[in-house]
Amino acid sequence: MVDKVRVHAIYGGRVQGVGFRFTAQRYANEIGVTGYVKNLWSSQVEIVVEGEKEKVKTFLAKIRGGPLSHYIDDVETHYSEYTDQFRDFHIRF
Repeated sequence: MVDKVRVHAIYGGRVQGVGFRFTAQRYANEIGVTGYVKNLWSSQVEIVVEGEKEKVKTFLAKIRGGPLSHYIDDVETHYSEYTDQFRDFHIRF
């Protein structure tokens, strides 16, 4: 059986207005994870992602280590149980 997880992450820094949401969506679709990305009123970006544990880890590492890393000052990450809530990865407005 494949180990699946859900991660809720909040990214802080200059993460809005730099293509963060669109890049996260592209990465998620390339890797094959589901969930959403959303700008928060606090100028942070929220991501909820679900999928196979290794794919989720790859997704989070790509965000943290790719071109978006220049805009990220901090991240809060919380793992929880997989819920199979999402059918795709989308941008919430």
